Amino acid sequence: APLDAMLTEMTNEAIQITDPTGSITITANFIFSAVFTILMALVITFVTTRLIEPRLGIYDPSEAGDEVPAEEVAIDHAAESRGLKYSVYGILAGVVFFAVMTAPPGAPLRDPVDGSIIGNTPFMDSLVFMITVIFMLAGLGYGIGAKTFTKSTDVINAIVKTFASLSGLIFMLLIISQFIAYFNFTNIPRVLAGAMAHLLESANVGALPLLIGFILVIMLLDIIIPGAMPKWAIFAPVFVPIFMRLGVAPQTVLAAYRIGDSPMNVVTPLMVYLPFIVIVSQRYVK
Repeated sequence: APLDAMLTEMTNEAIQITDPTGSITITANFIFSAVFTILMALVITFVTTRLIEPRLGIYDPSEAGDEVPAEEVAIDHAAESRGLKYSVYGILAGVVFFAVMTAPPGAPLRDPVDGSIIGNTPFMDSLVFMITVIFMLAGLGYGIGAKTFTKSTDVINAIVKTFASLSGLIFMLLIISQFIAYFNFTNIPRVLAGAMAHLLESANVGALPLLIGFILVIMLLDIIIPGAMPKWAIFAPVFVPIFMRLGVAPQTVLAAYRIGDSPMNVVTPLMVYLPFIVIVSQRYVK
């Protein structure tokens, strides 16, 4: 993912402060992430079923609304199957096109200097755009196959309808973006991050207590700096060399950072997805 690539590059720059020839690859935390994903799924399932759902009261089906939207009833199963088939064709077409633009030596999406794909390359810079195009092709394929798109105005009307339902979200994002911009303009997040980094750096403790303290500090800072990259840009040059001198591998430091960066995202008001969650939740407020 682009985030993994950027965090890896930041980590490598910090590693070279201590070891000019040292580096890690983007796959450094893949095994950790895979195992941690399974663990988190189990924990989230337990918390949801044992702690959250019992507090919601008895389920009333009458408050759930219609199970199937009216516009979906008009599509028969044959049309849906055909639409899904065309959608797969669209996805495959997009994947093949971008693979051709990336895989061969000298391809346009490779780095023009060393020919690499991962890192600061056109491929990584265009990843969001490529995903958008692939999903667009999937949607167009489904619409054409299911006969919900029969003319160009049908596509435009679908886009207009989608954006109309997001009007509240867009307005809320505007307000929140202004608050975040003003908050960052004060440099309060960077000052707090620097103070906490200095506190941990000056603590005369072993590697494991320092690693635990590092995770806790990242969790606290995640409330005011939700983004993974801004925090790591501050902490990587400080703590990667410190932990390396204590015999802790850079991969372990990055994994500890990812642990601390995750939990507070769901409770901070500065999370970019909070407006979307609020808008969706309003559907169920009676």
